[in-house]
Amino acid sequence: MANILVIEDEVNVSSFIRQGLQEEGHIVDIAYDGAIGLSLACSTLYDVIVLDVILPHMNGLEFCKRFRESQGFSVPILMLTALGSTEDIVKGLQTGADDYLVKPFAFKELFARINVILRRKGLGYSNKLYEIADLVLNTETKIVTRSGVKIPLTSKEFRLLEFLLSNANRVLSRTSILENVWGTNFEMNTNVVEVYINFLRNKVDKGFSVKLIHTVIGMGYVLREE
Repeated sequence: MANILVIEDEVNVSSFIRQGLQEEGHIVDIAYDGAIGLSLACSTLYDVIVLDVILPHMNGLEFCKRFRESQGFSVPILMLTALGSTEDIVKGLQTGADDYLVKPFAFKELFARINVILRRKGLGYSNKLYEIADLVLNTETKIVTRSGVKIPLTSKEFRLLEFLLSNANRVLSRTSILENVWGTNFEMNTNVVEVYINFLRNKVDKGFSVKLIHTVIGMGYVLREE
């Protein structure tokens, strides 16, 4: 699970990217202009930034220049833009981008390039397994089993269970779950966490004597074997 910032002012494009990356298990924040994007990028630790070049308030080249000057080169940047000439690509790379993808693009290519970047950082999805008791989640195949029996989950249920498993034995607040599974732009007053926790309990715990998903009253939820 990687933390990704997408800076893209075209709502349809940014929504398309976010949906695709979230379905692959990543956490995605969106900024619709360069200035807001720079503020987010400098205040939050991201694993990769997907950056459009033509942006309101601050274009991608200026963003890249300022971000590199203040934050260095630890966070990779993938530029995503309709400007595809050799001169444009060279200019983008010279300002500090690590890769450059020209619009229109196929999501498969975007995802592949992001995975290459994440592998360089040691964050690739190489068949990672999470296990507790008899519950097993495979991040590559997206298969979840308990006692060897496959459990069908929706993409959101899978992401919630993965987040719980990656933080097994830790109490997670509903705010933390919302931010990491649904994103920081999600309405915080919703009861969606409680609803999806119940969905998971019905699929993961129902019919088993050992319950794994627990409520800690006044604090949140924890996945642990008691």
